Amino acid sequence: MNRKAAVYLAVSVDGYIATEEDRVDWLEEVPGEGDNGYGAFYETVDTVVIGRRTYDWVMKETDGDYPYAGKEGYVVSREPERASEHVTFTKNPEQLIERLKGEKGGRIWIVGGGRLIHSLLKADAVDELILTVAPVVLGSGRPLFYRTSVREMFSLHSVERYGDFVELHYKKRGADS
Repeated sequence: MNRKAAVYLAVSVDGYIATEEDRVDWLEEVPGEGDNGYGAFYETVDTVVIGRRTYDWVMKETDGDYPYAGKEGYVVSREPERASEHVTFTKNPEQLIERLKGEKGGRIWIVGGGRLIHSLLKADAVDELILTVAPVVLGSGRPLFYRTSVREMFSLHSVERYGDFVELHYKKRGADS
C-alpha cells in the first residue's frame, strides 16, 4: 500500500496551533484566499484521526455537528473505548496508523493536537507535514511540537501562498512520493 499519514493544520509563525485558552480565532484576522487550500487537501482524505481534546473542542465549536462526516473517523483517547455515529475511539494511535497504512484508501489526516502529533512522530508514523503558516506571533499557547528527543527529517515538497498565509508541504525524507 502507498497510503500516507499527513499532519495538516495551521500554525502561528512562532509554532503554536492555538492559544493557551484553545482559541484559534487569530486565524480569522489573517487575509487569505478562499479556503486556503483546505478543500483540495480534504478531497484527498478518507480517514481522520483526531486527538480527544481536539475532538472535544471541535464538537463544542460546531455545536455537536461533526464536521468530517463521510470520512472514516477515529478519536485517540485514554478513556474507555466507545463509539459514536461518526467516530471510533481508540487508545493506541501508533497501531491504528500502522493498520490503516496497510489498508487500501486515501490519505490519513492527523488533525491534532500536539500530543497526538508528538506520539506519531516518535513512532515514525507521519509521512507528510502540511503546515499553513499564519504571520501571527502568539508568544505562548498550544505548541505544534513538544520538546522531544525525536528527530525526524522531512524534505520540502511544495510552497503555496494564500494571501498572507503560506502553506509548506513537507514529505518524510526517503519516502516515495
